Amino acid sequence: MTIEPLLETFGYGTPPFNILNTEFRRRVLEEAAQHDIDLIFSIVWAPDSQDDLAEIASYISIFENVAFVELRADLNTRLRRNCTDERLLHKASKRDVEWSDDNVRQMETDWQMTSVDGHGVASELLAQHPHLVLDTVGVSPAESAARVIEWVNATRETPIS
Repeated sequence: MTIEPLLETFGYGTPPFNILNTEFRRRVLEEAAQHDIDLIFSIVWAPDSQDDLAEIASYISIFENVAFVELRADLNTRLRRNCTDERLLHKASKRDVEWSDDNVRQMETDWQMTSVDGHGVASELLAQHPHLVLDTVGVSPAESAARVIEWVNATRETPIS
């Protein structure tokens, strides 16, 4: 939800957009940690990108306990989800469906988008934390969320709801 407020003013991927998006995310995480707020934070990152690894490592350093949930779906499923009414309603960045679909395809071409072929440069970091891989093809968002919460609760001393 950090992307949407920045889009209209700065445009996606511009230097000010990238700087503020990173800073907003970090501040949200810092405040959550400072106030003992449990947080499930979602981000797209490539396990073969050293830059992404550095960013994720900086986020991890904020918290005492971290667990990773990797949501997997094939490209066709992700493209179908990319233009659902719910996504378009809540994410202005997805309303230019042609651009958004091209962006998803480009990321798939440029980066390793899952750990299916190994963890890349993220291997050491992922080995240090619980890591769930959840195939979401044919699974509703509500069911996926329930599975994630169930798994997170199983890894914690104090369950969340």
